[in-house]
Amino acid sequence: MLSLPPLALYIHIPWCVRKCPYCDFNSHRAPEALPVADYVRALLADLDQELPQVWGRPVSSIFFGGGTPSLFPGAAIGEILEGVAARLRLMPGLEVTLETNPGTAEFDRFEAYRAAGVNRISFGAQSFDDARLAALGRIHDSGQAKRAFELARAAGFDNINLDLMYALPGQTLEGALADLEQAIALAPEHVSHYHLTLEPNTLFAAKPPPGLPDEDSAWDMQAACQQRLAEAGYAQYEISAYAKPGRRSQHNLNYWQFGDYLGIGAGAHGKITLPAEDAILRRWKLKHPQAYLDAAASSARIGSEQHIGAADLPFEFMLNALRLLEGSTLSTFEARTGLPRSALDAAFAKAEARGWLETDGERFRASALGQQFQNDLIGLFLA
Repeated sequence: MLSLPPLALYIHIPWCVRKCPYCDFNSHRAPEALPVADYVRALLADLDQELPQVWGRPVSSIFFGGGTPSLFPGAAIGEILEGVAARLRLMPGLEVTLETNPGTAEFDRFEAYRAAGVNRISFGAQSFDDARLAALGRIHDSGQAKRAFELARAAGFDNINLDLMYALPGQTLEGALADLEQAIALAPEHVSHYHLTLEPNTLFAAKPPPGLPDEDSAWDMQAACQQRLAEAGYAQYEISAYAKPGRRSQHNLNYWQFGDYLGIGAGAHGKITLPAEDAILRRWKLKHPQAYLDAAASSARIGSEQHIGAADLPFEFMLNALRLLEGSTLSTFEARTGLPRSALDAAFAKAEARGWLETDGERFRASALGQQFQNDLIGLFLA
């Protein structure tokens, strides 16, 4: 029998100053005049349509993603959060994250975001090497990234994440570690450390940049950076996530633990458990900002939706759970999918035989070898 997991809220702001060549998110170059007021109204109208699925359920975290949410002024973010609070039950002290591009950072905005209720900032720094930043098509340089971090600190933010990438065009092991040292020197509470990947339908996929490190070099970078982060007091808890004690990303943990989340905004995705229907629903909204604006107050805002069938649930669950270093439990699998633990038996047997999975009868997690062959491991759970 399905049980209700925690519920989060994701809010998508789809505009950027410029589209990065590696980005496969639903982001669009910002017009000269952003339709801020219209989009705020659309978001709240969208949320109104979603409410019947989640009546009475408390929200455990809120995340503004993009795009570049920091293109919106603090007053607009505050209006959105006030509208959310009027419609949903918010847990006391919930985490409210806003993604920020260092190239759009202003002190007054950070003060306004904090006054609006944002209590966590996530910076897309990506690198502190200006040549690497140029290769990635970023609009900021290393000095702006450091200055943006300092502005957020000065505005009172005590929970900040830095996004860093490695295996960048022309990057060496020494360069990856130098990037990391500059991040550590800023003392963020959380570091997200990602391998640059060439995603389909991106400029980099169509025309890969020269000088990409080979697989062995990228693995060396990952291993060395993991060790350095551990030495600096950042505990790894997910493949790409490292945190100081008590500073794990609660919103992302909810994803990885197969929790529920409402998604509002152009192209936003959501996942909702419906125990009365014994079903799990995935829904995503129209991607193009204008199409979304035109349809936000009606069912036409829905780009598509699907009920996840029982045959697909083991893969859906493991796609998330096996990213966590601590893994998950069979009891959680049963509660979040409504399936018996025996549904995992065949895939578990194969994974354990290959040394990819560690189990103790109740808890399971990817082994060190399984983390290295993550995609192959998760593929064992495909229907």
